[in-house]
Amino acid sequence: MAMLAEHQFKQLPADKQIDTRAFLESVSYLPPFFDCLGSKLFSPIKADVMGNITKIKAVYDTNPTKFKTLQLILDGEKEMYGSEWPKVGATLALMWLKRGLKFIQVMLQSIADGERDEANPSLIRVNATKAYELTLKRYHGWLVQKVFNAAVYVAPYKAEFLKALSKGRDVKEEECIEKIRQFLVNFTVTVDAIYEMYTKSNAELDYKV
Repeated sequence: MAMLAEHQFKQLPADKQIDTRAFLESVSYLPPFFDCLGSKLFSPIKADVMGNITKIKAVYDTNPTKFKTLQLILDGEKEMYGSEWPKVGATLALMWLKRGLKFIQVMLQSIADGERDEANPSLIRVNATKAYELTLKRYHGWLVQKVFNAAVYVAPYKAEFLKALSKGRDVKEEECIEKIRQFLVNFTVTVDAIYEMYTKSNAELDYKV
């Protein structure tokens, strides 16, 4: 569980404003999560997450003061792009990134809650499927959905997944689950805050790729 435990997300302030620099630093360690799922079929999601992080960072680096928080990025780009917004720039990148983060959050929460397929309790297929259906499926066309279904079918055993999260170290399942729960505390609050920000800013888009 070293991958998660070593890179905890910071606790948000009372106003739930997310510091862009701290956020980018935390999410930069998450793409390897998709390698832990075993199949190269998850590579497109990993690449999408990495690409969107890069796009957001590029915008932030142009003016770190102006774009100090994620909310300021949305506000600044709305003023900058006018009618093209929100389907442009870091606003669009963050919209897709939050969906990838939500996938991770729902899957980990499902594992932490002990949800499993009683017929195949040692597999994580049910956890990955739940996460996909709740977070990404509605935005994917039938071809992408077929690719994901194939990826889920060859997902690793839970023990192998937890070992991969622990960077190859053999650790007890109970210890891994406890570290997942610890990681989820600030991570979940952050992801939920981004979703809330998009709703309040009327920046959410609903289209398929």
